[in-house]
Amino acid sequence: MKNIKNLFNKLPHFLKDKYVLSLIFFIIWIIFLDDYNMIKQKKIKKKVDELKKQKSFYINETRKDSDNLYKLMHDSIAQEKFAREKFLMKKENEDIFIIRKKEDE
Repeated sequence: MKNIKNLFNKLPHFLKDKYVLSLIFFIIWIIFLDDYNMIKQKKIKKKVDELKKQKSFYINETRKDSDNLYKLMHDSIAQEKFAREKFLMKKENEDIFIIRKKEDE
């Protein structure tokens, strides 16, 4: 008990003030102990930023796909090109040779 009193007496006077102690406790509480403390806030902000990047990526991909769909619906040349590339379709009296690169294993 004497050790605690001795330690308390060695503290500077401003640290003994109840308002300063309350302020220090409040700051520690906000930074570390609260449910939405500063550490969690930074993690949440980082996650929100990642989700915003994903949102913009998917919006751009949706626009590209919408453009491709419009071309396929209204352009016969684009339809033929799509059918040839994706489904390996061909015209009559036409031969198709597929050349694939050998993948290194």
